[in-house]
Amino acid sequence: MPKLKTKKALVKKFKVTKNKKVTRRKTGQNHCNSKNTGAEGRKKRGDVRLFKADEQNVLKGMPYTY
Repeated sequence: MPKLKTKKALVKKFKVTKNKKVTRRKTGQNHCNSKNTGAEGRKKRGDVRLFKADEQNVLKGMPYTY
């Protein structure tokens, strides 16, 4: 049985925490942020947890990272 390959695109987009929760970056941070208020900018900095159903799909693609 060969080793499983890790899907590198998933590794770059998601982070797996110690308790196997999957987090992602908030959307809308790349450009056109000058018109946002300070509160909106601060809200965008934090990471967001994926839905549980989506977490299972992501963990299948990252066999050795958690």
